[in-house]
Amino acid sequence: MKAQLILQFHQSVGEADKRFGLDTFADIKDGNLKLKRDDKAEIPEAVKKLQKVIDASMPTIRIEELLMEVDRETNFTRHFIPVQQHHSRPKNFYKTLISALISQATNLGVVAMSASVDDVTVDMLRHVLQFYVREETITAASAEIVNQHHQLPFSEVHGSGQVSSSDAQRFRIRADSLLAAYYPRYYGYYEKAIGIYTHVSDQYSVYSTKAISCNPREALYVLDGILENNTILKIREHTTDTHGYTEIIFALCYLLGYYFMPRIRDLKDQQLYRVERNVNYGVFTPLLNKTADLDIVEEQWDEMIHVATSLKERTAPAHVIVERLTNSFPSDRLAKAFTNLGRIIKTEYILRYITDKDLRRTVQLQLNKGEYRHNLPRWIFFANQGEFTTGDYLEIMNKASALSMVSNAILYWNTSRISNIVDELRKQGETVDDDLLAHISLLPYKHVLPNGTYFIEQEDTK
Repeated sequence: MKAQLILQFHQSVGEADKRFGLDTFADIKDGNLKLKRDDKAEIPEAVKKLQKVIDASMPTIRIEELLMEVDRETNFTRHFIPVQQHHSRPKNFYKTLISALISQATNLGVVAMSASVDDVTVDMLRHVLQFYVREETITAASAEIVNQHHQLPFSEVHGSGQVSSSDAQRFRIRADSLLAAYYPRYYGYYEKAIGIYTHVSDQYSVYSTKAISCNPREALYVLDGILENNTILKIREHTTDTHGYTEIIFALCYLLGYYFMPRIRDLKDQQLYRVERNVNYGVFTPLLNKTADLDIVEEQWDEMIHVATSLKERTAPAHVIVERLTNSFPSDRLAKAFTNLGRIIKTEYILRYITDKDLRRTVQLQLNKGEYRHNLPRWIFFANQGEFTTGDYLEIMNKASALSMVSNAILYWNTSRISNIVDELRKQGETVDDDLLAHISLLPYKHVLPNGTYFIEQEDTK
């Protein structure tokens, strides 16, 4: 094991050494790493023109109509089955179910929702929410949409479904909650917030949603979403911003077979490590001025594999294991071993990052997708000023999960419509290359109307 890690490290450094100097991003002066800003990727005029044509061609649609259209194509509502002891469907079930999902995703709640829909009462909504709409049924329905979106030919233009990113979006919370915390950066010193932590694929789909506190580091929750992924997406590479990275996460991702590629702030100030004290690492020798302890990694290797196996088998939540390892460093030898392995993997990654323009672009593009997607939840979660009014964890999770499910439904609908628009343009003789389409967002959202009176023309069909 030790010899393999040393060989892998030397190969990685050697490859980075060959690439060093091929672009102007990184330089080493007086033993210090100097970095320039990457040139901002210019959006070609042809892309801007095509985006305008697509945006103008997207028909306006009410949110309930969109959900029913997507359901006709995916049948995602079949996952809303009752709890074991309850089997009777109430009158007007389908309309009530769609209304209940919208009441959660928009933050309207059952009282305001019942006032906006004919023939659906507060009691009917509460009945469906109690017996049919639970975190596990929402998650299963959302996975159904993600799976069928992945199989749409047009989704492949934006990615293979093997790359993802994760980050938290903050929302104000009015009620007392164990998750609530002050977040001065956005909400000052007097208002509390919670985070909704989502994992987003390179096809823009959300495959994991978790309500978290704003206090702990987001890195605690990176592995939960990847390991609990219940979609057909085969995630191989994952990126986060600085809040999602620790050396322990580098180590665990390595052992679990994921390539972790965070965008690290103040990269030039990161401590880099070598695996052998007296080896010349070429141009990088002055940067690798500390030595990772491979002996403790070798000593604890079997235990480290046991931890990784436990994570794969989901015998304990990943964030619990990560938190224990983080809190027990440096006194605990196992935590120390994970940290030292992480230092090696982190160093290999950073040397690749500063010398590989394609990797930097992949990381940036995927993080941009996740950050751009934040606009959609703000648009949909409009009621009560977009603030959570409950402190109950299950209620918060139901709303957050419903919001992600509706986001995926909008993605599916958009992808189908944009594909039709592109086909029509090509029939008219327009040249639309896939390279251009890769720059087109699948998440325009202002054509979706989330508020108003619902089901004006629809009848219950199921």
